[in-house]
Amino acid sequence: MINIDRGWRFQRADPGGAEKIAFDDSPWKRVDLPHTWNATDGQDGGDNYWRGAAWYRRPLDIPASYRDKSVFLRFEGAATVAQVYVNGRLAGAHRGNFGAFCFDITKLVRPGMANLLAVRVDNSKFEDVPPLSGDFTIFGGIYRDAWLLALDPVGIDPTDDASPGVYLKQSHVDASRADVEVTTKLRNGTNVTRAVRVTCAIADPKGRVVQTASTEQSIAARGVGDAVAHVVIDKPHLWNGRTDPYCYVATITVREGDRVVDRITQPLGLRSFHIDADKGFFLNGERYALHGVNRHQERLDKGWAISRRDQEQDFALIEEMGCTGVRLSHYQHADYAYELCDKAGLVVWAELPLVNDISHTPAFADNARQQLRELIKQNYNHPSICFWSLYNELALKNADFADEQKLIGGLNDLAHELDPARITVAATHKEKIDHPVNWITDATAFNRYFGWYTGPPTEWPAGLDRLRATMPGKKIGISEYGAGASIYQHELSPTTRPRTGGSWHPEEWQSIVHEAAWKAIRARPWLWGTFVWCMFDFSADARAEGDHLGRNDKGVITIDRKTRKDAFFFYKANWNDREPVVHICESRFNPRPAVASDINVYSNCESLELRLDGRSLGTVAGDDCVFVWRGVPLHDGANRVEAIGKRGGKTFRDAVIWNASPGATTRLSTTKPIALPATRPTTRSTTR
Repeated sequence: MINIDRGWRFQRADPGGAEKIAFDDSPWKRVDLPHTWNATDGQDGGDNYWRGAAWYRRPLDIPASYRDKSVFLRFEGAATVAQVYVNGRLAGAHRGNFGAFCFDITKLVRPGMANLLAVRVDNSKFEDVPPLSGDFTIFGGIYRDAWLLALDPVGIDPTDDASPGVYLKQSHVDASRADVEVTTKLRNGTNVTRAVRVTCAIADPKGRVVQTASTEQSIAARGVGDAVAHVVIDKPHLWNGRTDPYCYVATITVREGDRVVDRITQPLGLRSFHIDADKGFFLNGERYALHGVNRHQERLDKGWAISRRDQEQDFALIEEMGCTGVRLSHYQHADYAYELCDKAGLVVWAELPLVNDISHTPAFADNARQQLRELIKQNYNHPSICFWSLYNELALKNADFADEQKLIGGLNDLAHELDPARITVAATHKEKIDHPVNWITDATAFNRYFGWYTGPPTEWPAGLDRLRATMPGKKIGISEYGAGASIYQHELSPTTRPRTGGSWHPEEWQSIVHEAAWKAIRARPWLWGTFVWCMFDFSADARAEGDHLGRNDKGVITIDRKTRKDAFFFYKANWNDREPVVHICESRFNPRPAVASDINVYSNCESLELRLDGRSLGTVAGDDCVFVWRGVPLHDGANRVEAIGKRGGKTFRDAVIWNASPGATTRLSTTKPIALPATRPTTRSTTR
């Protein structure tokens, strides 16, 4: 594979003839991939968010030595509809924002001569391409890597929905034995029948081969075929989540005679999993507490055009918080994201971008099926993925819901056909809990926002119990919960839910909501999985609320990844038993009133002592890792507050200096509040 990210020309326009070799692109901007044209206008909440067609062009070097090769182009992601031209001729088109796509360009290229690659990308709204709406920005462009592949005419097929061409089906796994069926999709680009031998070698992380299996396969001229082999591993080392994310490496080699014509490696994490309606999620036969976050593939000033280093930082932060799972919402993420989850032991909820609205047309259903095939086939071998999610918050506008049931039922059947082993799920927000569309999938999860969109935080226990009482015996999880929070807005002991669509989102209220939610969740082990909305603030250009236009601020970390909000430390204290945590809350609420108020500290220490200006205020025990000192009087001027805890015989501490004065306000904003317009154009729904 040859990376072709560098050396592109780009124009955000749709000139006629841009696919032709003779077209003059010299005035165009020079760009490298990954690239989006909405990096700034898709995050500022203004009326400048641009959706339409744009062009990319670059020379394509095809050496003369490629004359006997099959040549392919592979794009990891482009939004929304891409048309790829080679030397002025259409190589192929792809409809969908998130899946990879691969085209055979062997007959279009001229080895040893100059070649031209041109790509038209359009992120307009298309009625046949989900998502039709959603609370996130669609960032147009070729926003992931692009590759040139020069392969032997006989080998593993890279065009099988752009999958690796190898499927490692785990038919049985336990501590004594693992049975794996290895299917290799083969192609023959020649005019005669060819016979090959396909070998699968399973190696441990140190490269020692523990098992092999081989099979022979004949492939018709210009045809395809499947080679199927079976591997048995005795006493396998299991992939066991965060505890032990052990992965074997499967190397599949294709030989024609003594000549190796193709080779590919894939991860093989051996594990079993299921959901019990009463006890929750099980991994390798043991109950596994599945709690984590939702994550979008987006960064400040970058949109979706993020780097591998950006991905690594995101998942390092998710690990730091102590998550055992992650919902990669609301669409297929980059392959590298799933690879990082494999290595970290994060159980993954992978999702189809069927969000909110649907079109009741055959074309829409066909594209939804296409995107589901891409999601499953391209990511089939990642051991971290345990769930295929079919939708998020369907609007369900029709009176009889027959179309929705037909669409979701068909997708559910397709998911089971492609991958019988994994669990199908869906995320719903409907208050009508027993709605039939909610229960088509193997398991269901609910988006619930007690304390933010509905009711007070105290509603959490009753709200959860209502789910179970309405649908006893069903497998129920929580796919989203949370509250908005600005690190620049603070309120002393808030008791009233802020206006969620307004500009005032104090950080303290987010903490109150999460404390109440987790206390209720923790007491209900029948919840098979729970996922905070969300890990990072993210761009939603249609939003007009909080301290930034165009932003969803429910993250427990800011969009620039620079600031962990108080709620992050609440979960780290509860979930991360590997690192000691002592965190004084409201440290950014400074200056603050010189009055008696509660001081909260999040910690996983056994007990904590609090000191004010060196004077001990006593040692207390925590409740769900929340330690509270009631009615602490702050004096006029600088107040040094220090929390000290012990864990494993070692001392850990956090300190803050609060400047207090009698005249300080009980509400503090360190930024100028945004001016919310009375009305503004809406390009997508904002249901969360």
